[in-house]
Amino acid sequence: MFHTFYEKRLYNDINFAYILKFYNAKGARFMPKVQIDNREFEVDGDGFLQEPGIWDEEVASLFAKEDGTGELTDKHWAVIRYIRKYYEEKDMAPMVRKLCQNTGLRLREIYELFPMGPAKGACKIAGLPKPDGCV
Repeated sequence: MFHTFYEKRLYNDINFAYILKFYNAKGARFMPKVQIDNREFEVDGDGFLQEPGIWDEEVASLFAKEDGTGELTDKHWAVIRYIRKYYEEKDMAPMVRKLCQNTGLRLREIYELFPMGPAKGACKIAGLPKPDGCV
């Protein structure tokens, strides 16, 4: 049996954020899993892949289909490949400004391609862990 607890953290005097944490009945943390087309993936509480090493283009297509992004076009792949390359080199997701500069896409276009945004949408599909500062 699994229990879900919410941990409330005060970030400043006004804003609160709720962090979802997962525990089993004995109090040990566990990672939730998501199943897409008969494949199972360990994800965090926001659905980000926890093992970037198992990512491939098929996984990207499955995650895109699951989150409503739909079929991936050449523009999607340009963003995804840049994010993956940057992550492999620097162990972090690129800033949005760098993403726009290096793909030649405007921010509006990136949001049209990834309605959940560059962090929650593109990084999730690219198989990265949840980027720092992503709410």
